[in-house]
Formats: sequence, C-alpha cells, structure tokens
Amino acid sequence: MDLKSSDRVTSAPLRSTASNALKIVIVGGFGVGKTTMVRSVSEIRPLSTEEVMTRAGVGIDNAAGVQDKTTTTVAFDFGRISLNDQMVLYLFGAPGQQRFWFLWDRLFSGTLGAVVLVDTRRVQDSWYAIDRLEHHGMPFIVARNDFGGPAHKLEDIRTALDLSEDIPLIECDARERDSSKKVLITLVNHLYSLSTAQQEGN
Repeated sequence: MDLKSSDRVTSAPLRSTASNALKIVIVGGFGVGKTTMVRSVSEIRPLSTEEVMTRAGVGIDNAAGVQDKTTTTVAFDFGRISLNDQMVLYLFGAPGQQRFWFLWDRLFSGTLGAVVLVDTRRVQDSWYAIDRLEHHGMPFIVARNDFGGPAHKLEDIRTALDLSEDIPLIECDARERDSSKKVLITLVNHLYSLSTAQQEGN
C-alpha cells in the first residue's frame, strides 16, 4: 500500500500544555493498513517493528488478498498525535497475523479505546479483533479502509460484522493523514459520548 503523505519525517516536540493522554490501539487483520495508518497520522517518526517476510511464514500466515505484501509487523507500531493543546493520543498498531495475537491482551492494558480496520476483501479477518475487544469490554469504532476494490455499503459491512447501531462505522483511507485523523477524532468523540452517558446515568 503506497503512502500518499506519510513519507515525511517529523519531530514535533510534545507540547508543554499537554495535560491529557489517551492510549488507543489499532487492530485488524493481516495487511489491513494498521502500520500505514500510524505512519500517516503520527506527528513523530513512528516506532515500527516491521520485518521482511520470509519463507518461514509460508503456509502459516494467510496472505490471501495481500500477496504483494513484503513486510509485516512482529510486535507493534507506535506513534503520537496532538489533537489539541491539551489532549495527546498515543497510538499502538497491533500485529495482524494470528501467531502474534497473544500480544494483543498486553497492548490492551491501559487502553481507553480501539479502532478496528476492515478490509472488505477479507471481512472475516476482523471478527477476532471485535471478539477480543468485546471480551475486554473496550469501546471501539470500525473503519473500512479503502483499497480501491468493489464498493460495499457501510450497512452491509455492519450486517456482516454484526455490529450494533451504537458502534460508529466510517470510511477511511489509511494513507491519508486527514482521513486517518478523522478516524481518531471519531473514536475520541465516541469515548466522550460513552463517558458522558455513564456520568448522566449515575
């Protein structure tokens, strides 16, 4: 997946006015665009644990639909973005292959919310991510990453993933900074709405 705006190298210092930090995790299937999203939106040079794929993964990693992929995340990706003068997001991109899923529970520690990236060519790869988030009781939103394939209505994706109406489902292009930022803002707004509703209910 070619990057449109994330080839830049930035080194923005953390603002002295920053007072609130949120940890979020980006999850989804193998090759869905998690590393690409972290790279496109991070205001610092992202920490990446991508390695070249080798013959060792043949027959183990399901590369259907992403045969041209040559690298893979083996631990996690890390980036940072300042939403405003006070709020900072720390982004963690989880590895997608099944053999690395044992890392997810540790990445979820201290996480307030998550983004599930979906590739409509392989919707079934998103089921495990949603199952784990629901198991942890973690709020999440779902973003359909645009790979330029056949168009699918968002409601069809909602049905395929059995998502309730209160879970935000949006479109995105993980290569585009503005699009990725919109995804993160949607998650933050969702977390705020859930927090507000909980306080009003007490």
